[in-house]
Amino acid sequence: MTRPDQPASAAVSDDALFGPEAADYVRYRPGLPDAAVHLLAATQHGVPAPVLLDLGTGTGQVPRALLPVLLRLVHIDLVDVNASMLQAASAVLEPVRGACTVDAFTGAAHTFAPAEPGRAPTLITCCRSFHWMARPEVLSMADRVAAPHAVVAITGDGSLWTHEADWTAALRELIQSYLGDDRRAGTRGTYAGPGRSYQDDLADSAFSEVAEHHFPVTRTWAPEDVVGYLRTTSFARPALFADRHHAFEAAALRLLQDHADGGVLTEDAVFTVLLARRPGVAA
Repeated sequence: MTRPDQPASAAVSDDALFGPEAADYVRYRPGLPDAAVHLLAATQHGVPAPVLLDLGTGTGQVPRALLPVLLRLVHIDLVDVNASMLQAASAVLEPVRGACTVDAFTGAAHTFAPAEPGRAPTLITCCRSFHWMARPEVLSMADRVAAPHAVVAITGDGSLWTHEADWTAALRELIQSYLGDDRRAGTRGTYAGPGRSYQDDLADSAFSEVAEHHFPVTRTWAPEDVVGYLRTTSFARPALFADRHHAFEAAALRLLQDHADGGVLTEDAVFTVLLARRPGVAA
């Protein structure tokens, strides 16, 4: 899976990047397709006590989706550079985690180490966040901490910036009219173009046996929800607009309402799941 929206920085550790938008993440970020969730759960078939390590967890979308499906899950490690996101993830998981224990680790993904021995992850997930990380170092860390039969799952589906539709093209143009032609990324940088594919990263790691799965997804958005979603992105987060953010949101809402068909905007996306294992480990 080559990321068309690779940011300039390989790893971002600035807690200010998304901290103020944690509540918007919970409300506006699209979840995982059900088919992808069941695929992830199926990787743990025959594992008596699955342990999940969710890297770049954000507000905990992956474990929140897996808990009702993977009922045998005994422990979850949440990893994120952003303490506000981890607090939101912990709050979201608390009512549904049951007997499953949860630990939160604030820091870059490649620096993670289990808090206690005997909790080697059997499933390591990274949803819509691998592009922010020092990827070879993350995969080396995964090799150190993971159980012998562990599965690494890299998942994602691009963003509304990369989606091709009349309404997203008009929205990009509006953003560029405020922030310039270059796409913003990270806390200070701009879009630098695609680098290596995730498949190449995995091929050079201990988890070089890779299966690729694609799930078409059609999403419908209300204009107001797109505006909320934009606050959670690196290319249109509020701080980039400074005192012009209110004017931008008003203009974006008018534009989206003009493009909506019956009050609805449609996004046809493809959610990709890369399942990686160490060679010789049975699927």
